[in-house]
Amino acid sequence: MSRRLTVHPDRLLPADRELRAIARELYAEVADLPIISPHGHVPADWFADDVRFADPTALLLTPDHYLTRVLHSHGVPLEHLGVGQGELTHEQSRAAFRTLCRYWKEFRGTPMKLWLESQLVEVLDIDLAPAEDTADEIYDRIDARLAAEDLRPRALYDRFAIDLIATTDDPCDDLAAHRRIATDETWAGTVVPTFRPDRYLEPARPGWNDDVDRLAQVSGQDTGSYAGWVAAMEDRRSYFREHGAVSSDHAHLDAGMLPLAPEESERLYAAARGGTITPGDADRLRRGMLFEQARMASEDGLVMTLHPGAWRNHHGATAARFGPDVGADFAVPTEYVRPLRPVLDAFGTHPRFRLVLFTLDETTFSREIGPLASFYPSVFAGAPWWFIDAPEAISRYRRAVTESCGFGKTSGMIDDTRALLSIPARHDMARRLDCAYLAELVADHRLTLDEARDTAHDLVVRQPRLAFALEGEDLR
Repeated sequence: MSRRLTVHPDRLLPADRELRAIARELYAEVADLPIISPHGHVPADWFADDVRFADPTALLLTPDHYLTRVLHSHGVPLEHLGVGQGELTHEQSRAAFRTLCRYWKEFRGTPMKLWLESQLVEVLDIDLAPAEDTADEIYDRIDARLAAEDLRPRALYDRFAIDLIATTDDPCDDLAAHRRIATDETWAGTVVPTFRPDRYLEPARPGWNDDVDRLAQVSGQDTGSYAGWVAAMEDRRSYFREHGAVSSDHAHLDAGMLPLAPEESERLYAAARGGTITPGDADRLRRGMLFEQARMASEDGLVMTLHPGAWRNHHGATAARFGPDVGADFAVPTEYVRPLRPVLDAFGTHPRFRLVLFTLDETTFSREIGPLASFYPSVFAGAPWWFIDAPEAISRYRRAVTESCGFGKTSGMIDDTRALLSIPARHDMARRLDCAYLAELVADHRLTLDEARDTAHDLVVRQPRLAFALEGEDLR
């Protein structure tokens, strides 16, 4: 017999009755506030073209590597889930969705279950729990809903009360989709690009020389020298700023940034262009290049977001077959205080420099990131991200960073997703957990109820605007 699917109104709020009552009151204050999403991966084309989602699998499963990686861990080939397959046939799409429902119990205890159930009930009006015997009915009900105008990207943006959403974009992208959105007078959504130059800062990566050649073509700068590479980066950052970008995004194996003397930079760059650079020198050049990105940020005002510590494409055969970003990335221990000293010594108190630090290594929250944010005006403690954007980790984050940097040097929720329908569920999760934490502080008489209300509002509205230097927020 099929189980009816519901989402409990008190989910993630404390079990203790006194705390739950306080948390409910706080949550009621913020539940319907607009969403600010300054870091994510929803394609700009979706909003520019207001695309109709092809089918339930393309809507919910294939773009969400949180889901596909868990299924892969239980022996499901990624291609059976639509990964890397392009547009699926009706039969392939239905088969992939059946697989998701067949393995639904494997998501118990994960945030993915929480997010997907919220999408099914609150967005798609589905009241059947996923299971092998309900898969086809759920699929058909969602598929019928996809024809409705209210499930197109622009309508969802409006329905979810999104104030701003950022995409993630290659420096050589012409940002044509963003231009179409900005010049379309029929829709008032705010979709901004994010400058993501990682591939141009990794001189040991196969294809780096080709990418740098393309950078020269797009920017009109001669990238035959390091000085030319810097000029090309400055040109593209300016282009992104003109198209609404508010931040640059950086994800390397470590957080290191180093100022290099001009002659050393040119020597290492020449070796990289010539294909003779050693791995150690490639790392040194990358750290010098990243330092240059920080220097540029202090001048052009793009907020610098840094999320190091991911071993990318860990499984070679998967990377070769499907490419990057399919779930085969894993965390490694990460250090911040020592690697960031050169850049913070140079720009840590600069009035235009802002650095949001994310991590996959929870041990750094109380040891390094919170304390760095508690001293440097430029540093913000980024929300739990990726593997640790889960209820328990979010609660640990609040306890770990608040004791040193308070609430006012944190970033607000970062959803970091390609799955558009999951965005409100992710932000709602964070709001509920923050209200649960604030309720504890009220019950312990460390905050008044009025202070907790004000803080809950700040965490949703003020903090992302402050951390990402959005209009109307200034540190001074």
